[in-house]
Amino acid sequence: MADYDVIVIGAGPGGYVAAIRAAQLGLKTACVEKRSTLGGTCLNVGCIPSKALLTSSHKYEEAAGHLAAHGVLVGNLKLDLKAMMAHKNKVVSDNTKGIEFLFKKNKVDWLKGEGVISAPGKVKVGSETHNAKHIIIATGSESMPLKGVDVDEKQIVTSTGALELEAVPKSMVIIGAGVIGLEMGSVWARLGTTVTVVEYLDRILPGMDAEVAKSFQRTLEKQGFTFKLGAKVTGAKKDANGVTLAVEPAAGGAAESVRASVVLLAIGRRAYTANLGLDNVGVAMDERGRVVVDSHFQSNVPGIYAIGDVIAGPMLAHKAEDEGVAVAEIIAGQHGHVNYEAIPGVVYTHPEVANIGASEEQLKERGVTYKVGKFPFTANGRARAMNETEGFVKILADAATDRVLGCHIIGPEAGTLIAEVAVAMEFGASAEDVARTCHAHPTLSEVVKEAALAVDGRPIHI
Repeated sequence: MADYDVIVIGAGPGGYVAAIRAAQLGLKTACVEKRSTLGGTCLNVGCIPSKALLTSSHKYEEAAGHLAAHGVLVGNLKLDLKAMMAHKNKVVSDNTKGIEFLFKKNKVDWLKGEGVISAPGKVKVGSETHNAKHIIIATGSESMPLKGVDVDEKQIVTSTGALELEAVPKSMVIIGAGVIGLEMGSVWARLGTTVTVVEYLDRILPGMDAEVAKSFQRTLEKQGFTFKLGAKVTGAKKDANGVTLAVEPAAGGAAESVRASVVLLAIGRRAYTANLGLDNVGVAMDERGRVVVDSHFQSNVPGIYAIGDVIAGPMLAHKAEDEGVAVAEIIAGQHGHVNYEAIPGVVYTHPEVANIGASEEQLKERGVTYKVGKFPFTANGRARAMNETEGFVKILADAATDRVLGCHIIGPEAGTLIAEVAVAMEFGASAEDVARTCHAHPTLSEVVKEAALAVDGRPIHI
């Protein structure tokens, strides 16, 4: 048994960041993690390995069909999937070991095992109970199940299994047209898999700007994706050669059979709050099983906090990280804060898709009068040099104040470009502020500047 100022349950991006920041602030801190490695879902079976495979598969696709335009000819191209997976595994290992080093550097104790809150101020890990003045729940999320579709991580997989396939499947059906499904579908489509996406709604990427989503769907269709929108999967039968899905219209109607070598279940994620002992201490939960917290991330039980995927808000690693910093600073008596209006989201496909702030649909729902500035990558010199001219940047600004309310990008390096707008929104900048800022030439970032100029109807290069 040991006494701590702070015990964090969960060592994902929110948890490990909260633990490190608390330790930096002079608080005696421990972090509970049941995995054999730190980093949670993100570093082990989520963000990091998926981006490694997305990068590797993109390089393969480039070599197969796009480098010739640059005068680079590749003959006898072969895929070494084992080497690709080995690279992915090394990236994961290096990152998780890095977190372990940071724990040692900052004197954060790693309590190995499953944490249970046995009473307010007490966390049981294995046979030992530790005392803590403050407990932070940062246990993340898990893949959402679907009735009639039983995951075995071999033929019917979640994103975890999709990262470990030993051979390129001939065909894959993805249930769900969200970020995870489209990213993993892109990996395998590039390597030769025929990909079909089944989505209950009548569009892909629910919650993102509709114009961007429609443009992105067209792009994916050119890449070989097939979409069955407004459809639902009601059952799955496995045999030695694959899986047969029963798919019927979401509005009702006759079902059809859809066959695939592998099925990826990617209908979303749910907060992981089971077996934490929250019922024992009376922590209030919402209708979706998330911990209810106040503006200081504290639950209804004094001294018990929650961050990341287990509370309301987008299930994003960087959102959890910012909350981890904020809650540690609040516990230490400082003024931690997260601006939820300026949290970017990125789809790491090719081209990338990125967004921040409000979409046009959301502004219309709120009755906000706004202006739109849009600029295509086709009119950008650097994009032409890269031979990556697909997509555009769209900036939404308040019609009265010109303050930037949102930005939506589809195009090369969208995930990097969105950072400029994140900074602008954090400081309350106007579209004019962005437009008046000098951007290096020739760079992709000039498309952001031109979109800001277009808000006022004065883009230069179109």
